[in-house]
Amino acid sequence: MRITLRQLEVFTEVLKSSSTTQASQLLALSQSAVSASLTDLEGQLGVQLFDRVGKRLVTNEHGRLLYPKALALLEQALEVEQLFKKEMGAVRLAASTTIGNYMLPQLLAKYRYDHPSIPLELNISNTEDVIKAVMEFRADVGLIEGVCHSPELITEPWLKDELVIFAAPDNPLAGKTLTLKELRDAPWVLRERGSGTRDVLDQLLFAHLPGFHIFMELGNSEAIKHAVRFGMGISCLSRRVIDEQLANGSLVELNVDELQLHRTLYLIYHRQKHLSNAIKNLLDYCK
Repeated sequence: MRITLRQLEVFTEVLKSSSTTQASQLLALSQSAVSASLTDLEGQLGVQLFDRVGKRLVTNEHGRLLYPKALALLEQALEVEQLFKKEMGAVRLAASTTIGNYMLPQLLAKYRYDHPSIPLELNISNTEDVIKAVMEFRADVGLIEGVCHSPELITEPWLKDELVIFAAPDNPLAGKTLTLKELRDAPWVLRERGSGTRDVLDQLLFAHLPGFHIFMELGNSEAIKHAVRFGMGISCLSRRVIDEQLANGSLVELNVDELQLHRTLYLIYHRQKHLSNAIKNLLDYCK
């Protein structure tokens, strides 16, 4: 069956006006096009939908039977059009742990205020898992702390972030300017391998500290803050993560001579991903 929505639209307008002339004006079609569409629809159905009485078209029992079903189909088609004009499909966002827990809440609160009708899904995991989710199209957009080398993904610099080495206030290293040797010999409490923070530290810091001592590896920043606070060692996290603890004095920043740790946070999406208006909107909002 090759019935088109246009044929049903022509049929309903002809039924309402009882005239191909008026229907053609309403639909911005020629009268011959309206007549041809109606004839084609009747041919496909194998019945006449109107009785021809002089120049008038009078709806018969077949037309009356079809009319409510045609209206329902046209209304559903309109709903489909509006659905995608408004981009009501949920945007799936994946973020690495630091970004998802400490940076996105404020941004997404503003985004939700400005765009209350766009559903948004957020999944938080480490950088390695975020990259994998975007690669496998399980996430539309990813925000990561580490570098992504996949040629299948578009990687754009997003924000600059400062990393801070810190300890408990009563740690022997607190309040003094440290050497790289003192950092190497200190017990470290670190994120697990595969996290963006750990990858950056391996490149920027620990490559210059051969033989450094890992006391413990933990899966999230909150656990690391508590472990350091209770004297299990020192660590290094984003300033955004420990800003509150530095302010209230439960953790202190360690001073290292001529050492500054900065990293770039990245926004990623798949090269072959169709960027809907909703996704483009989110990308623009993040930028």
